[in-house]
Order: sequence, then structure tokens, then C-alpha cells
Amino acid sequence: MAAARRLLRLLLPLAWAWAWARSAGCVDLPGGGWLAGAVPEEERCGVERADASLTSSLFLQRFAFSRPVILRGVTDNSAFRALCTREKLLASFGARSVRLSTANTYSYRKVDVPFREYVEQLLKPQDLAKLGSDTLYFFGDNNFTEWGPLFQQYVPPPFHIPGTSPAYSFGIAGSGSGVPFHWHGPGFSEVIFGRKRWFLYPPEKTPHFHPNETTLAWLHHTYPTLPPAEQPLECTLRPGEVLYFPDRWWHATLNLDTSVFISTFLG
Repeated sequence: MAAARRLLRLLLPLAWAWAWARSAGCVDLPGGGWLAGAVPEEERCGVERADASLTSSLFLQRFAFSRPVILRGVTDNSAFRALCTREKLLASFGARSVRLSTANTYSYRKVDVPFREYVEQLLKPQDLAKLGSDTLYFFGDNNFTEWGPLFQQYVPPPFHIPGTSPAYSFGIAGSGSGVPFHWHGPGFSEVIFGRKRWFLYPPEKTPHFHPNETTLAWLHHTYPTLPPAEQPLECTLRPGEVLYFPDRWWHATLNLDTSVFISTFLG
């Protein structure tokens, strides 16, 4: 009994400190220091999943040119994840300049700010009333000379499409943020911290959306009105999961938490 009381006296200060930090919005201990979000998660997932047993030939036959797939356990990026905590990224890149894009379909406007300023002042939950043109988002436009040492630690998925070469795009975004529907070439996207909800349509099925409306606003205003035949293929990615999307597939993203993610585009 005495031993139990001593253990309780040791643990209580840690519990109080953790509760204070969470209530103050300072830290999300399970997520690398990045804040958890309050955006609800859709448990339904319509995207097929595959594990490390998927071979390169089967990937090319079943998915590369036809449909998305979520990959789990095909790589080990624990070392890369350890470098992507809030504390370590600020220590390594806090003074470096990063280029932000507006979170609308065409990302017209670019703004350069110090990485620390982005993380400490601009990385906030998405305002539902804000337009995509007024929302700044860190994704892509990476300086590969400055960020190269970090990217060298990333292990991309082991699948290749003949005639393409990979290019990385790294990003960090607040809860409720995301990019509205758009399309481009094929690629992979992995969540490092946080959760990211994806909405996808095949090339021949153009979604109903406004290019300057945020994904969060689309989810509130348009998504509930869609008849079953017009609903997207969707799923929520968690850390360690990789989504592959084929060429020209429409997709929109919604970060449920403050999320750290990296994409490998196949150009």
C-alpha cells in the first residue's frame, strides 16, 4: 500500500502537467507535439487496402493505371517521423523561409515567411467562413537544398511506374485545412503525424465544387446534398499509411488534425 502511494505521488505531477498542456492548447503528446483536431472522422472507407505482400507486378496490374489503393507496412519511416516532431523541425528549420500557397484549386498566391512564424502564428484550425484564397498552406514549393537532409531520411513506397521519376512535396497544415478538388499526375501521399481525409473521383466524373471554396466548407455545404451515385470514394489516412492515386484522378484533402505529410509525385 505504501509503495502504491509513493508511485501515485510520482505520477500525479506528470498527469497534471499533461492535462494543463492539453487544456492550454500547447501540445498533443501522442502526435509529435502537433495539436489534435476536432474535425469528425468518417469511419467508412471505400478505398481498397494492401499490405507488404503486394508485389510490384500486382501493383502495376491492379492499381497503377486504374484505381487508388491504401498501402500499409510497405516501408518503415519511423526514423523520418522522429525528425518531424514540432520541436525538432523548429530547431532545424525555424529560421528558414518557407513558401506558402493559398488553399484553393489553383493556388494563385504565394507568400514567403519564416518557418517558425508559420508554425507558431499561422498554423491554426481552419475558419469555416474563410475562402481558400485567404487561407495559407505549407505544401510543396520546398527548398530542396535546405530541406534535403530531411528528405534523405524518407523511404518512399517501393513501387514505380515506367517512364516516371519521383519528386517529393512536404507539408504541414492545421486542423480543418486542406486543398479543394484538383487533379494532376499519379503519386503517393503518406501521413507522418495527424489524420488526413481524402475524397476522390475518377477522371471521367467531375465533382461538384467551387475552386475557391475550402474543403471544410464543401464538406458542410455540398457533401450532405450529394445523392449516392455522386458521392466520392473516400477514406481517412493515419500515420504510416500511404495513399496511391492514379493519373488525372480528382482529389480533395481535409486535415482532421494538425498534420505532417509528404507526397511522392510521379512525373
